[in-house]
Amino acid sequence: MYWKLLADSVVLLHLAFVAFVVAGGFLVWRYPRALFAHAPALLWGIWIEVSGMICPLTPLENHLRTLAGEAGYTGGFVEHYVIPVLYPLGLTRHIQWVLAGILIALNIVAYGGVIVRSRRAPHGRSPDA
Repeated sequence: MYWKLLADSVVLLHLAFVAFVVAGGFLVWRYPRALFAHAPALLWGIWIEVSGMICPLTPLENHLRTLAGEAGYTGGFVEHYVIPVLYPLGLTRHIQWVLAGILIALNIVAYGGVIVRSRRAPHGRSPDA
C-alpha cells in the first residue's frame, strides 16, 4: 500500500512539475524570483520534449508501482497520462516538436509580459509594490 501511495505521489509531483513548466512564466509576473526556479524547469521540459528522452520521474513511478505489485508502463509521463486525452492516436516525434513549440511560444508571451511589466514599474520598485 505504501508503494502505491508513493507512486501516486510521484504522479502528482510530476503533474505539478509539468504545470509549472507550462504556466510558471505567468507566475513570474507576480513573483519575479520564481524565474530562478522556472527557467531551469522550462529548459528541462523543452529538452525532454525535443530529445525524446524520458523524465526520471517516470521510471521512478514505474519502479514504485512494481514494488506495489502493479504493472508499470512504457513511454513517458506525457505519453501515458496527457497524450491519451489530447491525442488519442498516440505520441509521435512530430507531436513532441509541436508541444515543445507551444511551450516555447507560451513562455515567450509570459516572459514578454514580465518584461513589459518591469518597464512600466517605477525605477527601484517591483510592479506589484
